[in-house]
Amino acid sequence: MLGCRASWQLALLLVSMLNNATSAPQNELFEVREVESIDEYDSCIRLQREVFGLPDLEISPRRHLIVSRMAGGWTLGAFVEGTLVGFVHHLAAVSGEVGVGARLKWAQRMRALSEGRDSIKWTFEPMRSRNAHFNLNRLGVVVREYAVNFYGTDYVTNPAEKAAGISGMDSDRLFANWDLNSPRVKALAAGLEYPLGAADQVIEIPANFSELLKSDPEAGKCEQLRVREEFLKALGEGLVCRAYRRDEARPHYLFYRD
Repeated sequence: MLGCRASWQLALLLVSMLNNATSAPQNELFEVREVESIDEYDSCIRLQREVFGLPDLEISPRRHLIVSRMAGGWTLGAFVEGTLVGFVHHLAAVSGEVGVGARLKWAQRMRALSEGRDSIKWTFEPMRSRNAHFNLNRLGVVVREYAVNFYGTDYVTNPAEKAAGISGMDSDRLFANWDLNSPRVKALAAGLEYPLGAADQVIEIPANFSELLKSDPEAGKCEQLRVREEFLKALGEGLVCRAYRRDEARPHYLFYRD
């Protein structure tokens, strides 16, 4: 039976092997490891401000991350030449470095597996094409729940949209359920394809929701309400969302019978 430290070291080794096996571009300067020092935790705070543009009241403070570690939790960071460029805890914040997000999530999976856990759950915005592709297609999550205005009105996490003065937006979220040992997740972790077959239903979203909000906020709100209603109806009928089709004109979510 491996001890906690030994099993975590093995997990990091496996993450490195899996990253090397994938076809996604990798930056060999990345170092993925646990965040430990006060300065590194402060870098997590800075990164949250840069990525999300949230007020300090909404940012996870240093003490939250430190107390979490003392209680058995952990924060994984991606470092380039000693500089933090991304981290994952109960949320993930990543700078513009290519490949950081995927490396962190696969490292998070291996760490969780090394501790005997088999699932991770988080939320993401249903109207954002990039998030949908990353979570559904690259990580293999499944969506079974839609939360209406989950964080309250005007919980804006896009600095450009906040600067444009967009207001009155509900913070709808999809729940990503990551089954760490599912056949599809195992295949994706190894850089393999896992065909799902023809979808039973699709739900379209705007190709560029951020630009739509900035050019026509009311149209953006109407689109969010449409997507909300269609998601709630599909999920209520027993369908689950397993994939996302990127399309310049008509991107859409793919639903399947559970």
